[in-house]
Amino acid sequence: MQTDSVFQVALNTLNHAGKVGGIDERVLAVLQAPKRILNFRIPLKLDNGGFAVFPAYRVHYCDALGPFRDGTRIRPNLTLDEIKALGIFMTIKHCAADIPAGGAKGGIQADPSKLTQNDMERLVRAFVRNLYPRGPWADVPGADIGTGEQAMAWMLDEYEQITGVHCPPAINDKPPILGGSLGGEAATGRGVFTVLKAAAEDRNIKVPGGAAVVQGFGQVGSVLAELLDAEGCKIVAVSDVYGGIVDKNGIDIQKLKAHVANTGKVEGFSGTEPVSNEDLLEIDCDFLVPAAVQSVIHKGNADAVKAKLVVEAANGPVTTEADAVLAKKGIPVIPDVVANSGGATVCHFERTQGLSDQYWDLETVNARLETRILKAYRDAADTATQYDADVRTGAWIHALEKLEKAMKLRGWV
Repeated sequence: MQTDSVFQVALNTLNHAGKVGGIDERVLAVLQAPKRILNFRIPLKLDNGGFAVFPAYRVHYCDALGPFRDGTRIRPNLTLDEIKALGIFMTIKHCAADIPAGGAKGGIQADPSKLTQNDMERLVRAFVRNLYPRGPWADVPGADIGTGEQAMAWMLDEYEQITGVHCPPAINDKPPILGGSLGGEAATGRGVFTVLKAAAEDRNIKVPGGAAVVQGFGQVGSVLAELLDAEGCKIVAVSDVYGGIVDKNGIDIQKLKAHVANTGKVEGFSGTEPVSNEDLLEIDCDFLVPAAVQSVIHKGNADAVKAKLVVEAANGPVTTEADAVLAKKGIPVIPDVVANSGGATVCHFERTQGLSDQYWDLETVNARLETRILKAYRDAADTATQYDADVRTGAWIHALEKLEKAMKLRGWV
């Protein structure tokens, strides 16, 4: 298994890219830890008559380029280490996509499946109250694993109840009727699809007629699978938290979506065979897309990966040690900070629309997303070529160069 924590993996990448790119050591020193950590506990009376206290966090990592933004994760085994890592990933992701924002992340250690909707609402509202929210020019929370449009609607309402001011751009990932952006829920999956196609073209790998494995069939993985399927790429295996399924002839994604809607899981889908999340990563394919959680490809299994191209739809799914193994095997990795930046990009669009009170149609959102994320990928690839490095290192160098310039102009270093 992997030996490094996900935050240590992020720091390894940061320091490696900083060394290769010749980034000022003072800049790297600033980025070794978050600027600020909010660490609190939420006591809650539950609908079942019980009582629980939930640890919660909000990490402000770096705001050299703009206000802190994005991400609220709710899951049972959440740790501060994970939130810190996600905070630095968001910092780099915003830089890579030319978004004038800082990186932040928040989370609550809780199991949504064991809470009623009323429990969840009270929990989410309490989270916002504990943030002492200051609005769209300071800190803008958004959604992540375990949250979505409904949770963000509660967050926005709580913020507006506290401040007495209607302010749609104070919260990201809201329903469109409350000032959210069209295309928001599909943005990350659509962005991964766009980057995957560009990276495949660069490496002469055909998407139509190719074979893809998608680990994670949630909001991101299901959108990606549907877009790949429509492009003529066979989805030979998918999985969720309960396990996976495989069909070498290709899975009917539309029918699978209906099956998941009925059963809540991919397991048991007609015509497929079961496969574990671990074995799924070792299937021979053209495209392997880890779209679930961090550190799933590590030193213990990296050598068994047989894909021609790995595209990170999750945050931090490949550890530092696994990166080195895949590089020796000649398997390129398209990094999370570029590949899955579609959600962050449309969150930026959402804030822009909210501040101007002018809202875009879906065609405009998707067109602008494609333009921006392709530029992010190309900037990363070009920087990688310039420094004779991999695309991950190129993306981080490109981002760190911007942070270095901003910090020096501000007089921080």
